[in-house]
Amino acid sequence: TDALPLDPVIHAEARLRVMTTLAALGPKDQMSFPRLQELLGMTAGNLSTHNRKLEEAGYITVTKTIEGRSPATYLALTDTGRAAFGTYRKALAALLGGGEPPAAAGGEGGDGEVAGQSPVAAFQVRPSVLT
Repeated sequence: TDALPLDPVIHAEARLRVMTTLAALGPKDQMSFPRLQELLGMTAGNLSTHNRKLEEAGYITVTKTIEGRSPATYLALTDTGRAAFGTYRKALAALLGGGEPPAAAGGEGGDGEVAGQSPVAAFQVRPSVLT
């Protein structure tokens, strides 16, 4: 068949969860490392390992800065990452026999999400940075 292959970088469960969470943000928004860690319930070491794989693939940017006297790390999808995630979703939908996936912002499904609400809607979003 002409099915698109599933991207192995994204397909690993932890990285898929990172990509899904970051894809729910706006194109110019970022999320702090501690917030992402909290949302995903991952250890710092495990999350860092998966972030490194995604960064090496060019799918996310990791920005390290100093705020006051404390280090801060922010993550965001790159344009390449957003495109790769879109391709991954299409390939997965085709594999499951559903054709095109529903819009990224919601849809009705059995996963407990509220239709039309992003997975991070319960958290305060600030333009450019989600902390």
